[in-house]
Amino acid sequence: MNVHDWLMNLPFSDPESSCKVIEVTFNKGSRKEFFRNSTLQYFEKGAYVTVEGVSGFDVGEVSLTGELVRLQLKKRGVDEFNPEMKRVLRNPSEKDVELFQHNKSREQQVLMRSRAIARQLNIQMKLSEVEIQADGKKATFFYTADDRVDFREMIKIYAGEFKVKVEMRQIGIRQEAAKVGGIGSCGRELCCSTWLTDFKSVTTTAARYQNLSINQTKLSGQCGRLKCCLNYELDTYLDALQQFPDNADSLDTTRGTAHLIKKDIFKNLMWYVLPESNKQYPLTIQRVKEIKRLNSRGEKADELQAVELVATTTKTKEIEPQFVDVVGQISLRSLERGSKRRKDKDREQRQEQRRGNEREQRGGSDQQQRNQPRQGGGGDNNREQKGGQQQNQGKQQQQQRQQRPPQQQQGQGRQGGGQQQGGGQQGRQGGNQQAKAGQQPGGQQQSGQQQGGGGRNQRHQQRPRNDNNNNNNQRPPQQKPPQDPPPATS
Repeated sequence: MNVHDWLMNLPFSDPESSCKVIEVTFNKGSRKEFFRNSTLQYFEKGAYVTVEGVSGFDVGEVSLTGELVRLQLKKRGVDEFNPEMKRVLRNPSEKDVELFQHNKSREQQVLMRSRAIARQLNIQMKLSEVEIQADGKKATFFYTADDRVDFREMIKIYAGEFKVKVEMRQIGIRQEAAKVGGIGSCGRELCCSTWLTDFKSVTTTAARYQNLSINQTKLSGQCGRLKCCLNYELDTYLDALQQFPDNADSLDTTRGTAHLIKKDIFKNLMWYVLPESNKQYPLTIQRVKEIKRLNSRGEKADELQAVELVATTTKTKEIEPQFVDVVGQISLRSLERGSKRRKDKDREQRQEQRRGNEREQRGGSDQQQRNQPRQGGGGDNNREQKGGQQQNQGKQQQQQRQQRPPQQQQGQGRQGGGQQQGGGQQGRQGGNQQAKAGQQPGGQQQSGQQQGGGGRNQRHQQRPRNDNNNNNNQRPPQQKPPQDPPPATS
């Protein structure tokens, strides 16, 4: 954790007496060192600088400058005027920055390879971090181990594998957690990774003084050890517990021996429990001292005289809901109405769909009926073609009669007239059928009329043939007016 420089913008009357040492952080704040600024250049917080390293140079970030550096030096016991203190060389050049970024990108690969080598050599240690100097000439390996480790052979392998000067540095488990970082159970960043530097031993006695349950999972931090924050309020509890009497773990009464459960330093109460019940009795410090005097004289207290605790909160008691028999009081008419409305809507939708389907079917039948007259016209054409064929046959018969004797011609002419009369009767029957078809609705009436007209045309076409036959027989025929088909009845 970096210190806030609240003296940054304040002017000094004597600039020469200002601190010539700056604090530089490396590897994202995991390591901090002090360097003498012999160049007399002003470096702002967060700027990168090139400093002296081991057989080379290193690049770090300025974390603190000015008078507050003297307070940090005094806190860590470092002499400001120590001649062996490393110096600031210059502002980093582009080449220095490129080399620094290249070596930083190698750290993860070097860490994975070094762990594999340690596993092959069967060395009981855990490598947590590798830090390579900016110029790539030195590498520091941070590890944790429970016992003493002989890694002389491993250092030779590391030096030949990575071509660097190897430095092995053992750290504790708490320091490893500080380098990894994380969020604590309080919701804030870990203390060891922000501001805590001195790691003191923590025992379960600190938890007992603070009346905390000895739960290993709740009292342990991310490092697997007891939380460092258990020591933060320990001194306050120890000062408050001096007012409580000693050797008051048990009290002799007529009802039995009362045993101490806990001490409340905020209310100055001591809680006891009797063997015959699980009820807890809070006693004041004065009452406990009185009972101890009686016990020292060999007497037993008649009563513990527990203190009645009064709730200080002014919360109103919530009224519990009471169950009431409401059978028959609730009406379901609203639900029935809603269901009836839904049914009506569904019924209307079905009717509309049915009507639409019927309309579509009617439209298709109308189109078919409109196409029927065209088919009737085709029937008239067929009749005309048949009439033309009959005329051709009649002409051929006339030519044959002219070539035969007169008696045969008269007989044949009578037969031809009978045939013609049969054709006329067929035309009349066709007209009657057309008239009946005209009684059908829609466009069928038109088709019937057209068919009837076709029958009349056939009769007109057949009459001249009869005239020609009569002329040959030298008998003038009596022309009869054409008979129209009976009108169609609707």
